[in-house]
Amino acid sequence: MLRTCAAAIAALFLFGAATPVFAQDVTLTSRDGSVEIAGNLLGFDGEFYRVETLYGELTVDGSGVDCAGPGCPNLENFIAEFSISGASVMGEVLLPALIQGFALREGFVLKKEPIDEARAVFVISERESERELARITLRSTNSDEGFADLLADEADIVMSLREVREQEVDLAREAGLGDLRGRGRVRVLALDALVPIVATENPLNSIKTPELAQILSGKITNWVRLGGPDAPITIHLREEGAGLAQAVVDRLLNPVGGYLPADVERHETDKDLAEAVEKDPFGIGVTSAAAIGAAKGLALSGECGFDLQADRESVKMEDYPLSAPLFLYLPARRLPKIGRDFLSYLRSGPAQMVVRRAGFTDQAPEEVPLDQQGDRFANAIALAGPEVPLGELQRMVQRLAPMKRLTTTFRFEVGSARLDAQSLSHVEQLARAIEAGLYDNRRIAFVGFSDGDGPAEANRTIAERRAATVMEAVQEAAETANFDRLAMDVDAFGEALPMACDDSAWGRQVNRRVEVWVQ
Repeated sequence: MLRTCAAAIAALFLFGAATPVFAQDVTLTSRDGSVEIAGNLLGFDGEFYRVETLYGELTVDGSGVDCAGPGCPNLENFIAEFSISGASVMGEVLLPALIQGFALREGFVLKKEPIDEARAVFVISERESERELARITLRSTNSDEGFADLLADEADIVMSLREVREQEVDLAREAGLGDLRGRGRVRVLALDALVPIVATENPLNSIKTPELAQILSGKITNWVRLGGPDAPITIHLREEGAGLAQAVVDRLLNPVGGYLPADVERHETDKDLAEAVEKDPFGIGVTSAAAIGAAKGLALSGECGFDLQADRESVKMEDYPLSAPLFLYLPARRLPKIGRDFLSYLRSGPAQMVVRRAGFTDQAPEEVPLDQQGDRFANAIALAGPEVPLGELQRMVQRLAPMKRLTTTFRFEVGSARLDAQSLSHVEQLARAIEAGLYDNRRIAFVGFSDGDGPAEANRTIAERRAATVMEAVQEAAETANFDRLAMDVDAFGEALPMACDDSAWGRQVNRRVEVWVQ
């Protein structure tokens, strides 16, 4: 039963909460007795009640009401609970290490309670009193299972090696979980890369990206086509539900309309995949850069002479064509305070060190001067055509030489003016840094680049427009920033500084980017 006026109802918080509990009848009554809400308790995060009523789901500030009924939680001994589910690449090593790092930083005691091969509960307690504060359930399977658990209300955070699917976005919205592509709903936890691997005895050291796609789509079936022995090629990938396997299809096959052949050998774990390839002299697979194991990773090459390795620098700057973000998807649901503190910790410097120790590429921004950026500018000169005159190259060097490139790069979805999921996370990251005053009294330049398709002047115009879009997104996200304390502007050099060959869709996508330079 709900007894109150419309104004009192409007004063209630109408966003989701965390920690599902068994739905039981409760009655919440305001301290002055003027408002009474009855319904099923869906969750309590230590501060807010989430109640299903005849009027829909309401979230109520616990500090202003008294709770009566069998579902009311114990406020004195409240234990926060939330769950994380999804990609095993993240759940087996990285997330446990980050949970441990968080507990150590806060002075808590951490205990792991295994449930089965895929699940474990991490119990966080006070050191002196040993009182339990939180129980974090971690389920390590694959990206598909993570989103399925979220939609079934069995997970609060999804670990994914791929972007959320359109159908998953629609289902989440229908379930009241908000827009999973919206601001604050997706976060890049770390960076990895998709790396083609072969056995160490294989003489191949690099492969062209189009050739890799042709192998994976069954159009190249014999090593003799690549200058190797006359032997059939065996393809090794993760199981179909794994985000890693889905990312291979998304990044390599979908752009060319290719499909995996039926005889692909599938593996349940990254370790199994790497071991199978190492034992197969005629095998090839695509795996995470953090899971190559004893196999040999191949560089990506192109007709124009670029050879790109999945090293830390190229992955962090997203110059490597097949960089692979490790995503966390967060529904529009309020986590317990300790859960919110954990998410804040994930952006900290100590957390980024944990990411690096776990074998992944961290997200901590770094400033790289011009003389430490490899062969980028030498390649720009070598590949400059008639549409990129010497004067434009000189203007680029004069503009960028006094500055340093930030290891934060922005890209857009293919054929769209919308930033991709990784770039949306970068927007939030850069906005928070600006709000914190990290760039006060400095200049930030958003510099647009393009591929070489089409007229050079048109490409430069498009690149400048994209740079302006990124700057506006960062300004909008930095709500509390004082922009009088720093200078921000945009520039563009179009196709003057390619990062990869334009002979493939992947190379063109790498070249279409907005870089951030600071002075």
